[in-house]
Amino acid sequence: MFFVQGAWPVPDVNEPYYLGKALHFWNPHWAAGDFFLNTADSHKVFYMAFGWLSLWLSLPVLAWVGRILTWALLAAAWQRLSMAAVPRRWFSLLTAGLFVLLLDRCQMAGEWVIGGVEAKGFAFVLVFLGLAELIDGRWRRVWPLLGAAAAFHVLVGGWSLVAAGIAWLLSPTRPPLRSMAPGLALGFLFSLPGLIPSLMLNWGTPAAIVTEADKIYCYGRLLHHLVPLRLPPEYLLRFAGLAVAWLILSRFVRGNAGLRRLSGFVLGALVLLVIGFLLNCVALLPACEARAAGWLKLYWFRLSDVAVPLGAALMSAGWIADLLDAGSVAKARLGVGLLILAIGGGSFQLGSRLTEWNAPPRSMEDEVDPVAWRQACTWVAQSGKIPADACFITPDESETFKWFAHRAEVVNRKEIPQDARSIVQWWRRRWEIHSIDGTEDSGWFATLADAGVDRLKKMGAKYHAGYVITVAAPRLDLPVAYENGAYIIYRL
Repeated sequence: MFFVQGAWPVPDVNEPYYLGKALHFWNPHWAAGDFFLNTADSHKVFYMAFGWLSLWLSLPVLAWVGRILTWALLAAAWQRLSMAAVPRRWFSLLTAGLFVLLLDRCQMAGEWVIGGVEAKGFAFVLVFLGLAELIDGRWRRVWPLLGAAAAFHVLVGGWSLVAAGIAWLLSPTRPPLRSMAPGLALGFLFSLPGLIPSLMLNWGTPAAIVTEADKIYCYGRLLHHLVPLRLPPEYLLRFAGLAVAWLILSRFVRGNAGLRRLSGFVLGALVLLVIGFLLNCVALLPACEARAAGWLKLYWFRLSDVAVPLGAALMSAGWIADLLDAGSVAKARLGVGLLILAIGGGSFQLGSRLTEWNAPPRSMEDEVDPVAWRQACTWVAQSGKIPADACFITPDESETFKWFAHRAEVVNRKEIPQDARSIVQWWRRRWEIHSIDGTEDSGWFATLADAGVDRLKKMGAKYHAGYVITVAAPRLDLPVAYENGAYIIYRL
């Protein structure tokens, strides 16, 4: 089920970002002069635990190995979680299908769990296992598992720890804090490999640079994840409807102590969401916009996008199980039938996935001609005519140049660094190369060719780039290294 949901053609949107970083972590000579790859690493546990495979596997194979590993671990963890919530055979398939459906169709801020390879996939495996222990009331095991999740992805694990803390506070049968001290201490220790690199990202950076970077991060690049009042209204409404449905379902299963504890976790995630909305309201005040960005960048909505679909899926199965226990077999069968129809019609995407196997990956949707783009990049990698340490000026919307060409690039829109100094540099590089007069107050060139020969030569000299790859028209008065009808590679 998870395979069908996540099996987009390689590479998916975030895989060049994460796997490129992982490969460079283990082989610094790969695309050695690339700006993004040489910025600070914030997911070192992921790179260390998984990236070493890049020494033997090509990037596409690495992506598929990582996907299958992540999906298998997620499936095992989900089965453990589902059985803890509703201990009935085969119900884990029902809950997994409903979770996939609701997560895909009712998320608010663009969060996902089942997809390409990145750090948060492994983090959610540990979150699911931690929630299974929470449902079973084994609180001392919850904290180490969520702490380990924070090691892989500090925000996924960190916010899960906060939500679990709220669930503990709301639990009428919570164990005393002193009895959980060993588990809490272990969870803190496990989280340090993810927490320390994140805290060190901006260590010693002037406050003015951090503030500028926060504004770029929140309002310039990641509005679709961080600023809810700028999201499409239908996204907010569908999520609100799901939250109401979860609340109603939670009333039906009040007799289940484990699901009550899970409700506390979901409620904790919604508390974080409310805080994020309040911060967004504060950001509407001009005097507070910059300061609010420093808080909004913490992804207050990431956990609720997952927790509410998770809670609704497990609560639905719990309600059906209660009907069966009460002897209401007909009603239970009706409920199961309706859920299966909903899952089959709304979530299983086998038909669309089969038609997409010959389509370009989602990471190449912005290319004028994805096939020609891949041919041009592959020529760079395989022709032997481009030095291994060459650097390219590439189109701003390109995401897969390094994936296919194995060469450095100056900058692109997707690959935003994580430390403040690099974020500011990334932003300025984009404007210098791609805006009409090199400032934020002007418009953007339609293509790199519109920048003109003098501008490209100047940018090439400044950023040590010896080549430009752009669309074939309009042509530039520069030496041509390669062309295929849709794209041209010029020598600078």
